[in-house]
Amino acid sequence: MTDIAGEPSTEPPKPHADRPLSRGRTDTWRHPAWVRLAHWLNVAAVVVLIMSGLNILLAHPHLYWGVRSTFADPWLSTPTPPDWLLIPQGRNLAEARNWHFLFAWIFVLNGLAYLLLGLITRRFGRRMWPTPADLKGFGPAVVEHARFHFPTDDHARAYNVIQKLTYLAMILIVLPMMLITGLSMSPGFNAVGGVLLDLMGGRQSARTLHFISAGLIVGFIVIHVGLVIWTGLFNNMRSMFTGWFVIEPPGSTAGPKLRRKPPADAGDAS
Repeated sequence: MTDIAGEPSTEPPKPHADRPLSRGRTDTWRHPAWVRLAHWLNVAAVVVLIMSGLNILLAHPHLYWGVRSTFADPWLSTPTPPDWLLIPQGRNLAEARNWHFLFAWIFVLNGLAYLLLGLITRRFGRRMWPTPADLKGFGPAVVEHARFHFPTDDHARAYNVIQKLTYLAMILIVLPMMLITGLSMSPGFNAVGGVLLDLMGGRQSARTLHFISAGLIVGFIVIHVGLVIWTGLFNNMRSMFTGWFVIEPPGSTAGPKLRRKPPADAGDAS
């Protein structure tokens, strides 16, 4: 490395600077250690919460609005899931609640730490908050997603506007709704803060909203995992384990290439 005057620089190279690879690719730093740790703790917590939550739902697999469950005309009745989707295996309400409450606190504490570090490091502002230019490009982004066309070149360095809005909706709306509705149904919390149930419209409304929140989280996970596979499973997983992500040469995409109309004067060269 040299300085402006052409003399060798004594400044050590930055540890997270881009690293050139073969065939015009670039290894770039994407996720610091705290993001990766929070991500995998979240994965473990959410899996246990969903599987234990299904076991809890089995105690009465019907959802209602309001204060009471009348056992007639439920808003929604859920099918019985297979045992392999349950924690613990088989129908066990008491033990399922223990699993659910334990990992709910792991999920909450991990989420609070993630939020705090994201604000302190300004990562949220840099990577997740959409800019006016992002919002203007919302329409084209929807079209590209509908075509399953995703850039893997320099455009992949930053989240696109749909990713940003989706992540913010999960962090600021869905996950808080999951937490608030879960707390409102907790007998221990009701002893000191029972007003939450009134705000939710009653225990059955809170239970239904909790289920809807869980459904939105499951839907997010399915789409997220699908896109991770579609845009490069090895590269995406590597970035979430090591922090490093490979940027492909300009013009590279995951998915089908965009078809462009030929020029009006195109024809046989002969």
